[in-house]
Amino acid sequence: MRAVGAAAAITMGAVATWVGYAWVPHLTPRGRLRRGPASTSRVALTFDDGPDVQWTPLVLDILAKLGVSASFFLIGERARRAPGLVRAMAGAGHEIGNHSWSHRSLWLCSPTRTRFEVLHAHAALSDLAGQAPRFFRPPWGMLNAALPAALRDCGERVVLWSIQPEGLVPVRAERQVDHVLRRASAGAIVDFHDAEGLAGAPARLVAALPAIIGGLRAAGYEFATIGQLLTDSTRTGA
Repeated sequence: MRAVGAAAAITMGAVATWVGYAWVPHLTPRGRLRRGPASTSRVALTFDDGPDVQWTPLVLDILAKLGVSASFFLIGERARRAPGLVRAMAGAGHEIGNHSWSHRSLWLCSPTRTRFEVLHAHAALSDLAGQAPRFFRPPWGMLNAALPAALRDCGERVVLWSIQPEGLVPVRAERQVDHVLRRASAGAIVDFHDAEGLAGAPARLVAALPAIIGGLRAAGYEFATIGQLLTDSTRTGA
Protein backbone atom coordinates (compact mmCIF):
# COMPACT_ATOMS: atom_id res chain seq x y z
CA MET A 1 0.00 0.00 0.00
CA ARG A 2 2.83 2.36 0.79
CA ALA A 3 4.31 1.70 -2.65
CA VAL A 4 0.98 2.47 -4.30
CA GLY A 5 0.65 5.67 -2.30
CA ALA A 6 4.17 6.74 -3.21
CA ALA A 7 3.55 6.05 -6.89
CA ALA A 8 0.33 8.05 -6.77
CA ALA A 9 2.13 10.96 -5.10
CA ILE A 10 4.85 10.90 -7.76
CA THR A 11 2.22 10.83 -10.52
CA MET A 12 0.30 13.71 -8.99
CA GLY A 13 3.53 15.68 -8.60
CA ALA A 14 4.44 15.10 -12.24
CA VAL A 15 0.98 16.17 -13.38
CA ALA A 16 1.13 19.32 -11.23
CA THR A 17 4.56 20.15 -12.64
CA TRP A 18 3.33 19.73 -16.23
CA VAL A 19 0.23 21.84 -15.57
CA GLY A 20 2.40 24.62 -14.17
CA TYR A 21 4.83 24.41 -17.07
CA ALA A 22 2.49 23.88 -20.02
CA TRP A 23 -1.01 25.00 -19.04
CA VAL A 24 -0.75 27.86 -16.54
CA PRO A 25 1.01 30.11 -19.13
CA HIS A 26 -2.26 30.09 -21.13
CA LEU A 27 -4.06 31.71 -18.23
CA THR A 28 -1.79 34.78 -18.31
CA PRO A 29 -2.64 36.73 -21.49
CA ARG A 30 -0.12 39.51 -20.91
CA GLY A 31 2.21 40.14 -23.84
CA ARG A 32 0.17 38.21 -26.40
CA LEU A 33 -1.47 39.80 -29.40
CA ARG A 34 -4.79 38.34 -30.56
CA ARG A 35 -6.06 41.34 -32.50
CA GLY A 36 -5.30 44.95 -33.35
CA PRO A 37 -7.18 48.02 -32.14
CA ALA A 38 -10.91 48.31 -32.77
CA SER A 39 -10.35 51.88 -33.98
CA THR A 40 -8.53 50.75 -37.13
CA SER A 41 -10.15 49.82 -40.43
CA ARG A 42 -7.52 47.17 -41.07
CA VAL A 43 -7.31 43.40 -40.64
CA ALA A 44 -4.24 41.16 -40.85
CA LEU A 45 -4.08 38.02 -42.96
CA THR A 46 -1.53 35.56 -41.57
CA PHE A 47 -0.32 32.22 -42.93
CA ASP A 48 1.20 29.38 -40.91
CA ASP A 49 3.32 26.26 -41.51
CA GLY A 50 5.11 27.25 -44.74
CA PRO A 51 6.93 27.77 -46.84
CA ASP A 52 5.50 25.07 -49.06
CA VAL A 53 7.05 24.94 -52.53
CA GLN A 54 3.77 23.89 -54.17
CA TRP A 55 1.20 26.03 -52.36
CA THR A 56 2.93 29.11 -50.99
CA PRO A 57 3.71 30.49 -54.49
CA LEU A 58 0.01 30.21 -55.35
CA VAL A 59 -0.89 32.16 -52.21
CA LEU A 60 1.74 34.78 -53.06
CA ASP A 61 0.31 35.10 -56.59
CA ILE A 62 -3.18 35.74 -55.21
CA LEU A 63 -1.90 38.35 -52.77
CA ALA A 64 0.12 40.07 -55.51
CA LYS A 65 -2.81 40.19 -57.94
CA LEU A 66 -5.10 41.62 -55.26
CA GLY A 67 -2.54 44.02 -53.79
CA VAL A 68 -2.47 42.58 -50.27
CA SER A 69 0.46 42.49 -47.83
CA ALA A 70 0.37 39.70 -45.26
CA SER A 71 2.36 38.03 -42.48
CA PHE A 72 3.83 34.55 -42.95
CA PHE A 73 4.78 32.53 -39.86
CA LEU A 74 7.40 30.14 -41.21
CA ILE A 75 8.84 26.90 -39.88
CA GLY A 76 12.61 27.26 -39.76
CA GLU A 77 13.60 23.89 -41.17
CA ARG A 78 11.15 24.27 -44.06
CA ALA A 79 12.44 27.77 -44.77
CA ARG A 80 16.00 26.42 -44.94
CA ARG A 81 14.88 24.04 -47.69
CA ALA A 82 13.25 26.85 -49.72
CA PRO A 83 15.51 29.90 -49.34
CA GLY A 84 14.51 31.49 -52.64
CA LEU A 85 10.85 31.36 -51.68
CA VAL A 86 11.53 33.10 -48.35
CA ARG A 87 13.53 35.82 -50.10
CA ALA A 88 10.75 36.29 -52.66
CA MET A 89 8.21 36.59 -49.87
CA ALA A 90 10.24 39.23 -48.06
CA GLY A 91 11.06 41.02 -51.32
CA ALA A 92 7.35 41.34 -52.10
CA GLY A 93 6.85 43.24 -48.85
CA HIS A 94 5.34 40.47 -46.78
CA GLU A 95 6.26 40.13 -43.11
CA ILE A 96 8.17 37.05 -41.95
CA GLY A 97 7.30 35.65 -38.53
CA ASN A 98 8.72 32.76 -36.51
CA HIS A 99 6.65 29.56 -36.22
CA SER A 100 9.41 27.53 -34.49
CA TRP A 101 12.14 25.39 -36.01
CA SER A 102 10.31 22.08 -36.39
CA HIS A 103 6.66 22.73 -35.43
CA ARG A 104 6.98 20.63 -32.30
CA SER A 105 4.37 21.33 -29.63
CA LEU A 106 5.89 23.48 -26.88
CA TRP A 107 3.87 21.43 -24.39
CA LEU A 108 6.31 18.61 -25.18
CA CYS A 109 9.49 20.74 -25.21
CA SER A 110 11.91 21.13 -22.34
CA PRO A 111 13.28 24.61 -21.61
CA THR A 112 16.40 23.73 -23.61
CA ARG A 113 14.38 22.46 -26.56
CA THR A 114 12.10 25.50 -26.37
CA ARG A 115 15.08 27.83 -26.69
CA PHE A 116 16.32 25.83 -29.66
CA GLU A 117 12.92 25.92 -31.41
CA VAL A 118 12.66 29.69 -31.01
CA LEU A 119 16.24 30.88 -31.39
CA HIS A 120 17.38 28.50 -34.14
CA ALA A 121 14.39 29.47 -36.27
CA HIS A 122 14.94 33.15 -35.45
CA ALA A 123 18.53 32.98 -36.69
CA ALA A 124 17.64 31.08 -39.87
CA LEU A 125 14.74 33.37 -40.78
CA SER A 126 16.80 36.48 -40.05
CA ASP A 127 19.44 35.26 -42.47
CA LEU A 128 17.01 34.26 -45.21
CA ALA A 129 14.69 37.27 -45.03
CA GLY A 130 17.39 39.86 -44.38
CA GLN A 131 15.50 41.11 -41.35
CA ALA A 132 14.93 39.60 -37.92
CA PRO A 133 11.41 38.34 -37.16
CA ARG A 134 9.56 40.43 -34.59
CA PHE A 135 6.74 37.99 -33.90
CA PHE A 136 6.38 34.35 -32.85
CA ARG A 137 3.35 32.11 -33.27
CA PRO A 138 3.61 28.89 -31.26
CA PRO A 139 2.51 25.72 -33.06
CA TRP A 140 -1.20 25.11 -32.30
CA GLY A 141 -1.08 28.18 -30.05
CA MET A 142 0.50 26.10 -27.27
CA LEU A 143 2.73 27.97 -24.80
CA ASN A 144 5.00 26.93 -21.96
CA ALA A 145 6.72 28.59 -19.04
CA ALA A 146 10.14 28.62 -20.77
CA LEU A 147 8.91 30.58 -23.79
CA PRO A 148 9.00 34.16 -22.40
CA ALA A 149 12.73 34.01 -21.64
CA ALA A 150 13.53 32.65 -25.11
CA LEU A 151 11.46 35.38 -26.75
CA ARG A 152 13.13 38.10 -24.69
CA ASP A 153 16.52 36.89 -25.92
CA CYS A 154 15.54 37.36 -29.58
CA GLY A 155 13.16 40.30 -29.21
CA GLU A 156 10.02 38.54 -30.42
CA ARG A 157 6.42 38.78 -29.23
CA VAL A 158 3.70 36.11 -29.25
CA VAL A 159 0.96 36.62 -31.85
CA LEU A 160 -2.10 34.38 -31.86
CA TRP A 161 -5.31 35.08 -33.81
CA SER A 162 -8.92 36.16 -33.50
CA ILE A 163 -10.30 34.24 -36.51
CA GLN A 164 -9.27 30.78 -37.69
CA PRO A 165 -11.50 29.44 -40.47
CA GLU A 166 -9.87 26.00 -40.43
CA GLY A 167 -8.01 24.41 -37.54
CA LEU A 168 -7.81 20.68 -36.79
CA VAL A 169 -10.93 19.74 -38.79
CA PRO A 170 -11.32 20.19 -42.58
CA VAL A 171 -13.65 23.03 -43.60
CA ARG A 172 -14.91 23.52 -47.16
CA ALA A 173 -13.68 26.64 -48.95
CA GLU A 174 -17.11 28.24 -49.15
CA ARG A 175 -17.67 27.73 -45.43
CA GLN A 176 -14.29 29.31 -44.71
CA VAL A 177 -15.32 32.38 -46.69
CA ASP A 178 -18.57 32.65 -44.76
CA HIS A 179 -16.81 32.11 -41.42
CA VAL A 180 -14.28 34.90 -41.98
CA LEU A 181 -16.77 37.41 -43.35
CA ARG A 182 -19.26 36.80 -40.53
CA ARG A 183 -16.65 37.12 -37.79
CA ALA A 184 -14.58 39.95 -39.28
CA SER A 185 -14.15 43.06 -37.17
CA ALA A 186 -11.71 45.96 -36.98
CA GLY A 187 -8.22 44.79 -36.03
CA ALA A 188 -8.94 41.11 -36.64
CA ILE A 189 -6.05 38.70 -37.13
CA VAL A 190 -7.00 35.85 -39.46
CA ASP A 191 -5.03 32.60 -39.30
CA PHE A 192 -4.68 30.46 -42.46
CA HIS A 193 -2.42 27.50 -43.33
CA ASP A 194 -0.52 27.43 -46.61
CA ALA A 195 1.19 24.06 -46.03
CA GLU A 196 -0.11 20.53 -45.74
CA GLY A 197 -0.49 20.08 -41.98
CA LEU A 198 -4.15 19.12 -42.29
CA ALA A 199 -4.75 17.14 -45.47
CA GLY A 200 -6.03 19.36 -48.27
CA ALA A 201 -5.81 22.58 -46.24
CA PRO A 202 -3.69 24.56 -48.75
CA ALA A 203 -5.98 23.68 -51.66
CA ARG A 204 -9.02 24.81 -49.69
CA LEU A 205 -7.20 28.01 -48.73
CA VAL A 206 -6.30 28.83 -52.32
CA ALA A 207 -9.93 28.28 -53.32
CA ALA A 208 -11.26 30.48 -50.52
CA LEU A 209 -8.71 33.30 -50.37
CA PRO A 210 -9.81 35.50 -53.32
CA ALA A 211 -13.41 35.56 -52.10
CA ILE A 212 -12.31 36.28 -48.53
CA ILE A 213 -10.17 39.22 -49.65
CA GLY A 214 -12.91 40.52 -51.94
CA GLY A 215 -15.56 40.20 -49.24
CA LEU A 216 -13.45 41.97 -46.62
CA ARG A 217 -12.73 44.82 -49.06
CA ALA A 218 -16.40 45.13 -49.90
CA ALA A 219 -17.11 45.41 -46.17
CA GLY A 220 -14.71 48.37 -45.94
CA TYR A 221 -11.63 46.69 -44.51
CA GLU A 222 -8.04 47.30 -45.56
CA PHE A 223 -5.15 44.89 -45.08
CA ALA A 224 -2.10 45.16 -42.86
CA THR A 225 0.79 43.09 -41.58
CA ILE A 226 1.02 42.39 -37.85
CA GLY A 227 3.65 45.10 -37.53
CA GLN A 228 1.33 47.60 -39.16
CA LEU A 229 -1.48 46.66 -36.78
CA LEU A 230 0.87 47.38 -33.89
CA THR A 231 1.59 50.76 -35.45
CA ASP A 232 -2.16 51.37 -35.42
CA SER A 233 -2.19 50.42 -31.73
CA THR A 234 0.56 52.91 -30.97
CA ARG A 235 -1.20 55.70 -32.83
CA THR A 236 -4.51 55.11 -31.09
CA GLY A 237 -3.10 54.28 -27.67
CA ALA A 238 -4.76 50.85 -27.77
